[in-house]
Amino acid sequence: MFSERTSVGLDVHARSIVACGLDTVTGLVVRRRLVCSVEAVLDWLRELPAPVAVAYEAGPTGFGLARGLTAAGVRCVVAAPSKLQRPAADRIKTDARDALHLARLLRMDQIVQVRVPGVEQEAARDLARAREDVRGDLMRCRHRLSKLLLRHGVVYTGGRAWTGAHQTWLRAQHFIQRGIQLAFDADLEAMLLCLDRRDRLDRAITEMAADCQYTAVVRRLGCLRGVATLTAFGLAVELGDWHRFTGATIGAYLGLVPTESSSGAQRRQGSITKAGNTHARRLLVEAAWHHRRPYHPGQTMRARWAQAGPAAKARGHAGNHRLHQRWLGLIDRKKRPVIANVAVARELAGWCWSLAILDD
Repeated sequence: MFSERTSVGLDVHARSIVACGLDTVTGLVVRRRLVCSVEAVLDWLRELPAPVAVAYEAGPTGFGLARGLTAAGVRCVVAAPSKLQRPAADRIKTDARDALHLARLLRMDQIVQVRVPGVEQEAARDLARAREDVRGDLMRCRHRLSKLLLRHGVVYTGGRAWTGAHQTWLRAQHFIQRGIQLAFDADLEAMLLCLDRRDRLDRAITEMAADCQYTAVVRRLGCLRGVATLTAFGLAVELGDWHRFTGATIGAYLGLVPTESSSGAQRRQGSITKAGNTHARRLLVEAAWHHRRPYHPGQTMRARWAQAGPAAKARGHAGNHRLHQRWLGLIDRKKRPVIANVAVARELAGWCWSLAILDD
C-alpha cells in the first residue's frame, strides 16, 4: 500500500531520465530532466517532500537504478510494461506524460511490478540466455548451409545430419564455381564457430550449476525426464524465487494457459497466451516431448536421482509416471501432438515448482 508523501515516475533512457514527482498532499507536480545515474536521481529526490517512492518501467536499461535506489533506502517499484493501464483515448505519448502517468499509478497502487533479480542471479541468467542465443544462431547457420547445398543438388544420405560423420562429409564438399565455394566455406565456418561457442557455454553452465546458489534446485529438477542440467539451470535462474508461485499460477506466469474470451453463457478459449518468460516456456515445451515415450528409468536418470534427496527422487518418479499417462490420455482423445505437448508442458511446470520448493 502506498504510504509515502511523494510518488515519482521515471522515464528512463540510456542517456537521460525524465522525472516527475507528485506531492500527494498539495497536488504539486515537479518535473526534471536528469542524467542517467543513481547519484543524479538521489540528489533530485532529496529536494522533494519525504518520504518518496519511485517507479519506472522495466526495459533495456536493466535493474541497476532500482538496486541503487533500494540500497539508498528509497522504495523503488519496477513496473511490468505490458500490465500498465492506459486510457484508450490517450493518443499523445511523451516522456513527461509517461513519467506523470507512472507517478499517478504508483500513488493509486495500480502498478504490477516485476521482481528485481539479484546481481548473481542476473549474471547467471545472462549466461543461460547467451547459450539460448547461440542455439538460435546455430540453427540459422545450419539452415543456411543445408539450403545452399540443396539448391545445388547436394543431399546427405549417410544417416542423421549434424553428426561427426556428417561434418566430415561437409568438409569434403567442393564446387567448381568459385562463388559457390566461397559462400559454402563462409557458411560452414559460421556453423563451426557457433558450434564451438555453444560447447564452451555448455561447459561453463555445467561448472556453474555444480557450485552455485541454484545447485540444489538444479539437482531436484533433474529428477524429471527431459530436465537435464542445461534445462534445469535455465529454469532455476529465470524463475529465481519459486515460492512466489503456486502449482496453479506458474503455468499462467509462463504463458502456458489458454487465452479466453467469455461473456454470459458463452465460453471461448483459444491458443496459449505466450505471456511471461519466453525462455523458460521454450525449455518446458521442449522437455515435455520426452514424456511421450514409455517411462523406464535408465542409468542416466538414476545417476541424476543419486544427486538429489530421497524425497525429490520419489517426487520426480511420480511426476514422470503422471506426465506419461497424461500424454497417453491426450492422444486417446485424438488431440494433436503439438496441442497435447503444450498441455503436458503446463503440468510439467507444476511438477518443477513442487520439486523446486521441496525441502530434502
